[in-house]
Amino acid sequence: MKIIIAGAGEVGFHLAKLLSYESQDITLIDPNRESLAYADTHLDIRVVRGDATSISVLKDSKVNRTDLVVAVTSTETTNITVCVLAKQLGAKRTIARINNVEFINNKDEVGFTKFGIDELISPESLASAEIQLLLNHSGFNHTYEFEGGALTMIGLDLARTAAFVGKTVKEVGLQYPDLKYVPIAIQRFGTQYTIIPRGDTMFKEGDQVYFTTIETSVELILKIAGKVKEDIKNVMILGGSSIGYKTAKELCKGKFKVKLIESNKEKAFEIADDIPNCLVIHGDGRNVELLQEESIQDMDAFISVTGNSETNIMSCLVAKSKGVKKTIALVENMDYFQLSHSIGIDTLINKKLLAANNIFRHVRKGDIVAMTMLNNMNAELLEFIVSSSSKVCDKVIRDIDFPRSAIIGGVIRDGVGMIALGDFEIKSGDRIVVCSLPKSIKKVEKLFV
Repeated sequence: MKIIIAGAGEVGFHLAKLLSYESQDITLIDPNRESLAYADTHLDIRVVRGDATSISVLKDSKVNRTDLVVAVTSTETTNITVCVLAKQLGAKRTIARINNVEFINNKDEVGFTKFGIDELISPESLASAEIQLLLNHSGFNHTYEFEGGALTMIGLDLARTAAFVGKTVKEVGLQYPDLKYVPIAIQRFGTQYTIIPRGDTMFKEGDQVYFTTIETSVELILKIAGKVKEDIKNVMILGGSSIGYKTAKELCKGKFKVKLIESNKEKAFEIADDIPNCLVIHGDGRNVELLQEESIQDMDAFISVTGNSETNIMSCLVAKSKGVKKTIALVENMDYFQLSHSIGIDTLINKKLLAANNIFRHVRKGDIVAMTMLNNMNAELLEFIVSSSSKVCDKVIRDIDFPRSAIIGGVIRDGVGMIALGDFEIKSGDRIVVCSLPKSIKKVEKLFV
């Protein structure tokens, strides 16, 4: 697949890195010589120095033979222009990164596809949505919903007291017959290896486990895992960045009482005017005395989304030491993901990874409608739509030649989520959620093409 990426910033470089691992034909365009030099020496891709809105630069990059153009520069007008030009010059699909959420909310009314833009993504909006989902599922450290919650993916750590510990997947199923769940990935404590569990796989203390389940079983999983669903009402947000602003605005529409700390006086006043229900405090959130004065110990959740990863991590650790139940930190460095559980922060989020996940599904084969990567794990969660020509159509799961390092997490049929076991027959139109290690993805894709 030939792909052009416009913009060698954080999102563009990370996306090029992920796609180069997939052996895709990548061309990265950027006017900045240093950014391109770093990408050229670290990645197996072609780099082009120039303005991606230049028609001659796009033609030199063979845009007429390109399957996908992804414009992820820091300027949304540039990204929109790149996509419009690329489509007119023969590109098959285009994706533009934007900052103005109004574009996404009104994309059908405006008709961006008529201009030549197939998809719009906002990393900041994706991060804000992820935070809201985590607060609504407060007992978990990672969560993802398919089809508005018809199936839910949840991730948690198993404490010594969890009823799962010391039992196999099959034994848990026999002991709790009402539990509708599939464990889709496990990472043993202290290791970097991801296991796709089977019936005889045993849960152990310290395991980080991901499950797919239906809504009625979420509470039961929490109970068996020895987790308590915390009722989150009081939320403190550090940083009035676009993510902090969007999160505060959405949370204030619901049941939450929100305090936001912003160091820039002008920005603090702007946010206070825009979100009257939010208590905005002008001050330095790194100041522990300020956090104590603002009753950090009474907060149910603390979210740090400043532009500095280290500030976000350290402030979340302070919040944890003051007894805050849920902490979420925005980090830019991907290496920090390996540290999240060992240092005691509940969840780390990364907007580059969220944006890359969102874009990645357009690169995959088969009719993929959603995908995500599991935090801290070397596995991907994919949602396929079964067509009448798919190899899995009208087949019982146990008869499908499914790779051992992949597992079907569930099926959505006519909007209803189901946990599908070996005797389940797959039909055309079903949405199948699959968890797979990278080595098996190509084989899984072929089953759904």
